[in-house]
Amino acid sequence: MMKNLKGGQHPAILLTTIGISNIGDFIHLVAINILVYQLTGSAAAVAGLWIIGPLTNIVTKFWTGSFIDYRSKRSVMGATFILRALFICFIPFAHNMLLIYGILVILSVGKAFYNPASMTYVAILIPREKRKRFNSIRSFVDSGAFIIGPAIGGMLILSTSVEATLWMNAISFVLAAILLLFLPEKDNIDKETIPTLTVSQVINDFTVVQKFMKNNKYVTFIYLGFIMIMIFSFAMDAQEVVFMQQVIGLSEFEYSLVMSITGIGAVTGAILLSIFSNKLSLRYMIVIGLIMWTIGYVIYAFSWSFASIIAGFIILGFFNVPLNAGIMTFYQNSIPIEIMGRVTSIFQLIQSAVQVVFILAIGVTADLISLRITIVALSIFMLLSAIIFAISVLREDKKLFYREDDNNDEFSAEVK
Repeated sequence: MMKNLKGGQHPAILLTTIGISNIGDFIHLVAINILVYQLTGSAAAVAGLWIIGPLTNIVTKFWTGSFIDYRSKRSVMGATFILRALFICFIPFAHNMLLIYGILVILSVGKAFYNPASMTYVAILIPREKRKRFNSIRSFVDSGAFIIGPAIGGMLILSTSVEATLWMNAISFVLAAILLLFLPEKDNIDKETIPTLTVSQVINDFTVVQKFMKNNKYVTFIYLGFIMIMIFSFAMDAQEVVFMQQVIGLSEFEYSLVMSITGIGAVTGAILLSIFSNKLSLRYMIVIGLIMWTIGYVIYAFSWSFASIIAGFIILGFFNVPLNAGIMTFYQNSIPIEIMGRVTSIFQLIQSAVQVVFILAIGVTADLISLRITIVALSIFMLLSAIIFAISVLREDKKLFYREDDNNDEFSAEVK
């Protein structure tokens, strides 16, 4: 897969660190869920784990981009790996929920730095014309982590213990940090000109992002539109277990099987995309991926049996891969590298804020009316939104925004 990427060794190392990070996140997620349930016996305490990430993003995303853009992205990524390794080691010694939640907040802060830094570093390291293929292969790595991460976590817990699993997980993050040392330092950072991270600097950086959004209305519309559509899926996913078990009547085993088959669908899609990505235009990757992905959710919403849910989840798992690879490539090609960390952080701040409010609102709505009606309404609205989004992507006068060569500079913001 890597042979068609220029300088295949560096992309391979970067993909390896991304894979270790993704698998590691799943492993400690499984371990912490078990640890918290053993400690409290409370489903509510376990559910609280899922809200920490978005809430932490709301607090940290105001200023993470201001820190990242003026510093080495590779160093930031490595520091987050070491930070996560250190605090994962502390989890087995945390014997009350306040300490565990505190550690999870710090881990979430690490991810809040890692995501914008890694997004920017990919854009720096991978030439524009190679990004679509790189992101297609990355989708394979992400999908593989979705399947084998929880499996590895479960296997390690069964064969050793929760504590030993967490310590091995920490070692994997240290390994990822070491691998980053073999990647080139691509940032041209003048340490003398790095501004102090102050409130005025953060406000100034907000102005820079606002200017970019004003000067690049179409890019902003496409990415924020994608985020809003994704939030519908997050809201439905938050009610997934309840919907499948109480509304459809699936057993826990059948629910687990659905998740596994979804992962297999995603891996299959990722393998095919990594092979044929050069034959697909960026626009059609996004449009076909989005429409079919939302159709998968519509089938899921109207499902009445195990078989119909499987059909919907195979479709959404398979087409989620080209959608994410396409959007990620479009984003990296459209945002100037000099401000990508700040723009990414602000977009993720918006996403997290809306996500928390929306998930809570959907939960209340499902209690007031019917979960089936709520999920069906969400899926139909998501499909209609996807169709409008697809029309915007396929507009002939916007075709140049999806070029994959280096001659698209007229659409970049003028950063001063």
